[in-house]
Amino acid sequence: MAYAHRFIDGAPCSLPRGKAICVGLNYADHVQEMHSQRTAEPMLFIKPPTALVALASPLMIPAGLGSVHYETELALLVGAPLTGCGEQDVLPAIAGVGVALDLTLRDLQNELKQAGQPWEKAKGWDGSCALSPFLKPGQVGDLQNLRLRLESNGERRQDGNTRQMITPVVPLISYMTRFFTLEPGDVVLTGTPQGVGPLTPGDRLVVELADLIRLEVSEVRARDVT
Repeated sequence: MAYAHRFIDGAPCSLPRGKAICVGLNYADHVQEMHSQRTAEPMLFIKPPTALVALASPLMIPAGLGSVHYETELALLVGAPLTGCGEQDVLPAIAGVGVALDLTLRDLQNELKQAGQPWEKAKGWDGSCALSPFLKPGQVGDLQNLRLRLESNGERRQDGNTRQMITPVVPLISYMTRFFTLEPGDVVLTGTPQGVGPLTPGDRLVVELADLIRLEVSEVRARDVT
């Protein structure tokens, strides 16, 4: 079944599937674990609409392309066009708040980095942006005080809070619109805290956003991409 945005409460969502605009290295502890350096400005990249899938069981990952890593992130659904916008325009344009797994072909990403090449093949493959259903913004409260957690096979792997972001949500989205028009149905991924790691077929995951969203993925399954 093709991906479509959904609200947790079952309310209809007519927004189309759009692109995902993402930021890398937006948590200091993740910068450290990746042996990277903080950048002077947010480091942006895009996943195409075909990357968007539901965060559900089974979670499909490609076989034969090297290690696939999970990155748990706050996800924001865009409900109104934003182009070169000021910070005051950001919050009124957010239509939904959810949690995502930014899935990354880590071996391939490292190869591309070393060769000085773009990351699209490692970040934008089909199914690489797994999204929860969305909450309405009024159900959430402070976007800069939300806990992000991931368990794999019963063990806590990620446990961070959006207050740890290097560039917070509102200035981050305003910055994005200097370069990319955000359209209704687009999704913004806001970076991941430390604890990223590999997925393997058979893994069982629990992904949580504060006490608002809790999703159990009972099976990770490999799919043939040849």
